[in-house]
Amino acid sequence: MEYFVNCNTSTLAPYATPLDRTKAAHLYRRLGFSASVQTIDQAVGQNAGTLVDNLVNQAVTMPPLPPPAWADWNNSNYPADDDQAGQVRRAQLQEWRLTYTNALLDNNLRDRMSFFWSNHFVTEIDIYNCNSFLYYYINCLQRNSLGNFRTFVSEIGLTDAMLYYLDGVYNNGNNPNENYARELYELFTLGEGNGYTEEDIIETAKALSGYVERGEIGCSPVTYDATKHDTGSKTILGQTGNWGYDDVINILFQQRPNEIAEFICRKLYEFFVHPDSKDDTGNAQAIIDGMANTFITNNFEIAPVLSQLFKSQHFFDDNAIGVIIKSPYDMYLNTFKETSFAYTDNTLSEINNYTRLLGQELFDPFDVAGWQRDRTWINTNFIIGRWLTIETILETFYQNSNEQFRAFGLSLTGNDGLTSNNPDVIARPIIDFVLPQGLLDEGEYEKAFAVFRSDIDPTYYEGGNDETWTLATWMTAPFQVYLLLQYLARQPEFQLK
Repeated sequence: MEYFVNCNTSTLAPYATPLDRTKAAHLYRRLGFSASVQTIDQAVGQNAGTLVDNLVNQAVTMPPLPPPAWADWNNSNYPADDDQAGQVRRAQLQEWRLTYTNALLDNNLRDRMSFFWSNHFVTEIDIYNCNSFLYYYINCLQRNSLGNFRTFVSEIGLTDAMLYYLDGVYNNGNNPNENYARELYELFTLGEGNGYTEEDIIETAKALSGYVERGEIGCSPVTYDATKHDTGSKTILGQTGNWGYDDVINILFQQRPNEIAEFICRKLYEFFVHPDSKDDTGNAQAIIDGMANTFITNNFEIAPVLSQLFKSQHFFDDNAIGVIIKSPYDMYLNTFKETSFAYTDNTLSEINNYTRLLGQELFDPFDVAGWQRDRTWINTNFIIGRWLTIETILETFYQNSNEQFRAFGLSLTGNDGLTSNNPDVIARPIIDFVLPQGLLDEGEYEKAFAVFRSDIDPTYYEGGNDETWTLATWMTAPFQVYLLLQYLARQPEFQLK
């Protein structure tokens, strides 16, 4: 697959042109996991600023997922028998994966962002192995996903999931553990080697000490024990005092605001606009600088930065469309959303199994650096796995209800779907909707048209008799749409968003 160089020279000035279907679909693919034809068509003709304001406001005000019945369970709530307890834990985890996957499908920006932050403030359920901790970790991600980043950093570090995952629960004042202090700077706020020293890490670990009281029953919330906190003087980022947890956060944001803003805004840019933020052919650095200035000016509120970016000419530039490789979740959930095909919890369970096979297991990134995204999603094994699994899913949809394939085609073709007997006229809008930038050239369209025509006698496409082909009336038209989608799912362009 050709690697897209970032040639986007547009600015952060507002995008003022009314949205067409391509631009509207681009917005929903990036802000969420895409949207239905109907939702995207409702956006056509709208002002980008107005639509983005609505989507951001919805995300900011959306309540977090309600707690499951087991949200506050500890080990005493599970069966005494280890095997039985394991079965209950696995069933709860499966339930929560389904709940969260449904949230990804139902919501747009809020859970796109909570998903993004889960790959920034990384934890692994396999390490801390407590479903209650997982619930409160996701709750923290959802509540803060578009909120204040400084508050977010402070809260996420005290979640039980993070305290266990990065060894905060073993950070005693007389024997400091440096894991969280290192990742706080390297991965969460500043970037590797950017504005801190090894001595800062050592001193920060001392200041963060004391959150070590784990209770007598496993899977219990961690509490602070003042007797396990280092009360000596510490020098952090040039500031000396008897610092504690809150002091670390205050010093970090007071002393390194520019570094934090640059690091986070670059990561947001690479996630939402283009994976290449350092190429000289575009003006990505100017965009990131503008976002960082907005971030600092707004006291590290996340929503204003996203609003500015998503309303901009830079975001809607043609060079920003179809240049990011879909993650496994993007590939599956985009297909679900865009087709509006009916699915069940069993289907979503299959999706969660497939994403795991393709390197993206929900709640379980492979290390603290998280999934590396974009080109790492494509290798020989993964691309074959993508083809086979998406084909299996489409086959399941077809077996469950083939008429929904006709309905999908008609939703994109309008009156042509009712009256046109030209299959190429019908196939083109389907192709252009499923693929962000369409196919490479007319020769590639001809190949797709041939698949869509199937083995139907050409005379039925010529009109003028009682058996003229149309998408709306031809008995096997749903199968033609199915064949076309199967073909498109193997094209390089299908892997892009």
